[in-house]
Amino acid sequence: MAVLITGIGELTTNDPERGRLTDAALVLDGSRVAWAGPASSAPAADERVDVEGRAVLPGWVDSHTHLVFAGDRTAEFEARMAGKPYTAGGIAITVGATREASDAQLAANLRRHVDEAARQGTTCLETKTGYGLTVADEARSARIAGEVADEVTFLGAHLVPPGADAESYVDLVCGEMLDAVAGSVRWADVFCETGAFDEAQSARVLKAAAERGLGLRVHGNQLGEGPGVRLAVELGAASVDHCTYLSDADVEALAASDTVATLLPACDLSTRQPLAPARRLLDAGATVALASNANPGSSYTTSMAFCVATAVLQMRMTIEEAVWSATAGGAKALRRTDVGVLRPGARADVHVLDAPSVTHLAYRPGVPLTKMVWRNGDRVR
Repeated sequence: MAVLITGIGELTTNDPERGRLTDAALVLDGSRVAWAGPASSAPAADERVDVEGRAVLPGWVDSHTHLVFAGDRTAEFEARMAGKPYTAGGIAITVGATREASDAQLAANLRRHVDEAARQGTTCLETKTGYGLTVADEARSARIAGEVADEVTFLGAHLVPPGADAESYVDLVCGEMLDAVAGSVRWADVFCETGAFDEAQSARVLKAAAERGLGLRVHGNQLGEGPGVRLAVELGAASVDHCTYLSDADVEALAASDTVATLLPACDLSTRQPLAPARRLLDAGATVALASNANPGSSYTTSMAFCVATAVLQMRMTIEEAVWSATAGGAKALRRTDVGVLRPGARADVHVLDAPSVTHLAYRPGVPLTKMVWRNGDRVR
């Protein structure tokens, strides 16, 4: 059934040929966009939805989450707000709870969070393994994620499990564990950071994943300057995520590469780290994405609108840059061209705001503005 969405006051397409349109319309045909342009020229369709002057944009593309987990880290968050610094070690708390949870519990929790995100306009979502850290637990996390999420990333190199030898654990990640998950994931990631994995260990993991045909992602430069960005660029990773602490050389390397700098402002706020230098990256010519980093320890939010508002209000991004980074930027970080854009042939992922312009996402921070959502052609709100 074809659906005509008309009465669009402002249509953000992210399509260079169409740009941002006023008095516009969209036609969805099944799971794809069939037409986009002026309302006066819109073709007929089976169903008509009048959005009465509201703004329409592509659904959010959240390219960085950790949603296959169990347990709660409220106490850790409360302690951090009272002054305890964030370290990578808190991941072990979630690992223990995740190992104890049943498949059904993990799947239900994942679906609950994905549905929560969809109701806020997120229509394409990546999630990672990384809270199992055994061969069996990482394999089941990958399988469960693949049943729900759009994109799945193997993050066996999230943390060295307590009591394990780091080099022996990297051997396991690069061998038996990678073999167990390779058929269920598209990407591999590594937490290249003090307290997690050093440069040599990170390079081993990424090269082993690349040999098995997986795309690469890197957690890097979150807690301080380090080798994460350089390693990501050298190995052709699709994205390097966090980018909180960047040297001039890091910025220059990103600007000269196809590696996307994925910024995670909700995480920076939750861990009381400085906000990532979005303006420096953009002015240098780097490609920037925004993502939620939804996880139970350092960024327990699925609100991409919150990330966009923070990027505009505190990171000196324009509203156009922030919206692009949370849609088309996320798509680039996932090396996809079918999402994050509204043009014929794209996936029918549509986000209608209860506002006349995307500017209201930052103009009215904290206000729930999502009015309607289509995901892959299905109306989910």
